Amino acid sequence: MCFAYVTKRSKSVPGIETRCSLAPAVDILAYSEREWKGNTTKSDLIRKGYSEMSRSFSGLRRARGDNYCALRATLYQVLANSTNMPTWLQDEGFLLLPERIEAQEHLIARWVFPSECKSGSEKESSVERLKCYLDLLKKKWQAAVACESPEEKHNLCERVFQGGEEEYGLLEALKFLMLAKAVELHQNMMADQEVPVFCWLLFARDTSETPQTLLANHLSQIGFSGGVEQVEMFLLGYALKHTIQAFRLYMTDTDEFVTHYPDDHKQEWPCVCIVTEDDRHYNVPVRRSVQHQHREDITMT
Repeated sequence: MCFAYVTKRSKSVPGIETRCSLAPAVDILAYSEREWKGNTTKSDLIRKGYSEMSRSFSGLRRARGDNYCALRATLYQVLANSTNMPTWLQDEGFLLLPERIEAQEHLIARWVFPSECKSGSEKESSVERLKCYLDLLKKKWQAAVACESPEEKHNLCERVFQGGEEEYGLLEALKFLMLAKAVELHQNMMADQEVPVFCWLLFARDTSETPQTLLANHLSQIGFSGGVEQVEMFLLGYALKHTIQAFRLYMTDTDEFVTHYPDDHKQEWPCVCIVTEDDRHYNVPVRRSVQHQHREDITMT
């Protein structure tokens, strides 16, 4: 049985900011100077990267430092910036995906959930639980699109990312969507159909030659012992049909400073921005226009 949740449309609630899995926004240049002091080559490079970003972004929100951070930063940006419901999310078969994947591939029954996702009945199957989280994702996305003001959308996102079952259930839903997309793309490869270039890298790894091994060795580890690897960021972009624009600060002054996951749908898909200093931990940059609307959230240090 799915856990109960509500969508509130009210002004900020005391304590909500302090519990959020994304820290309040800080000035991006002040953060850069504080965290990357010294005159080492790496410090200079990272500060230069932040300086380049400051042309478009003036704030930075640090995501909770666990192995979900890539998914967390991406989902936050998706909800915070969505203005339309994706057609794939409205498909009548969307909530049946876990049943279909389990029937075809037998991959869902042993799905491992984090400890935060324990409120359901012990008799509730992994398939039913994932259906519940997919339904939650759909409803939260709908609620974000329906928000009538930036403040309302900001408050909705703050409530979602509170470190409880709601947040972690949504992150597990993203992992499932990555698996479902991998199954689809692998089937296309086996049928000699055209697939995105990254698939040849994803399924060339000894540890992810099939969706089964991808889940066992990689996707199931996300949030536990590992994060999202670079080639899997392409899979995440395809799963959400969003272009994920990542500012990779340690690659400043190279062609890979700004990387798009994927880079073949930039004109058709919505784009969200995240930032990383090392391809392991990801944070959320805040654009100047949005920053101005939430000026009270900025802590100058």
